[in-house]
Amino acid sequence: MNKNIKTVYTCQTCGYETPKWMGKCPDCGEWHTFVEEAKTSKGAPKYAGKGAVSDAEVIAVSAIDSRDETRILTGIKELDRVLGGGLVHGTLILIGGDPGIGKSTLMLQALHGLSRDGQKALYISGEESVRQLGLRSKRLGTLSSDILAVSEIEIDAILAIVEKTRPGVIVIDSIQTMYSADLTSAPGSVSQVRESAMRLMLMAKHKGIPTFLVGHVTKEGAIAGPRLLEHMVDTVLYFEGDRNHVFRILRAVKNRFGSTNEIGVFEMKENGLNQVDNPSAIFLSERPESSPGSVVTSSMEGTRPILVELQALASSTNLGTPRRTILGLDQNRVALLVAVMEKKLGMHLLGHDIFMNVAGGVRIDEPGVDLGIVSAIASSFLDQPIMDGTAVVGEVGLTGEVRAVGQIEIRAGEMKKMGFTRCLLPRNNLERMATVAGLDLIGVKNISEAMETLF
Repeated sequence: MNKNIKTVYTCQTCGYETPKWMGKCPDCGEWHTFVEEAKTSKGAPKYAGKGAVSDAEVIAVSAIDSRDETRILTGIKELDRVLGGGLVHGTLILIGGDPGIGKSTLMLQALHGLSRDGQKALYISGEESVRQLGLRSKRLGTLSSDILAVSEIEIDAILAIVEKTRPGVIVIDSIQTMYSADLTSAPGSVSQVRESAMRLMLMAKHKGIPTFLVGHVTKEGAIAGPRLLEHMVDTVLYFEGDRNHVFRILRAVKNRFGSTNEIGVFEMKENGLNQVDNPSAIFLSERPESSPGSVVTSSMEGTRPILVELQALASSTNLGTPRRTILGLDQNRVALLVAVMEKKLGMHLLGHDIFMNVAGGVRIDEPGVDLGIVSAIASSFLDQPIMDGTAVVGEVGLTGEVRAVGQIEIRAGEMKKMGFTRCLLPRNNLERMATVAGLDLIGVKNISEAMETLF
């Protein structure tokens, strides 16, 4: 056996290395994730090539040109919104999501939008042949002579293709299929993913080429491979939504060049992903009228107000431990609010199963929807519908008080635009905001006042 090669066991979740096999990873705590890999001792690969780090120019931070750089627009407003206004030169973007959610579709549509502005794009596929890409591009209507396609997985060959074609934007689909000949492990292993991502990151930074990395996800919904991958890139995007539903939510969980609060809403159709300019109208389009357990509340996603329908069902149960099934909301937050309702409103919810859902498949983690959660559960428990045209917003504290929320004027404006005539909101917000024509604003101090007003 070659003395320069030794065997190590690598955790496929976090990248922890050990000389012997272990059942449980001591770093991340996962079971049965260690895979045997051959590791050479010939030295670390030279990532930088010609532009070695020792030759790099060192300058003062004050001397760096900090003028705003023009961003590259993809032609998809929802994607540009999530990215912070467009692509930054040299940025590395990781996009993940469940299989079939629409990652590759979005990439093709984004490259088509860039090509209309004269940008040459390169789509590198490790999972599809060039013919398959052509068929899908034809179905989506994204055919363009400025979009180049190649089926390749060897990282050195890919860098050579980039050097030859000199594209303006690159898509790698997917990063888990890439491999380097310097390593003996199989594509998709921690070592290969880390090595390939590092080589692509340095290429993007040195040449100033925006690069998209499409990533597989695990059954828990996280990007497959080491968490180091998410630290290396500039932006991490997640596609959320059920493949059986038409709506897709694009959310940024990390963005060095923009906010992580923005979301993009898309509708999956036969011709690809269509942008949803007014998500509130879509999410409320099928709302039942005069139905107990249904309430409309407002959530701020970055600078965008979105009205969503919260649905609750409180059903009596004979089980010793009642069920709490929550979709689209923080389960711990709902449990906390149920305890507040038990204590402050005297509602005996301990003997009831509680099911909650956010209609449309969107996920909300903002405390401003607390009053909506309380109102929906109370409506179902009392079997009394909330008056049509009513929306609620507010944060609820442990003592039952309704606390003020931010950007209330924008939320109220969205409610009026969507045809609502009455809004329950925190009293502190009402005292500091101007009246809104056509919208009856009712301030409440605690959840007891809110229940008296609603029911």
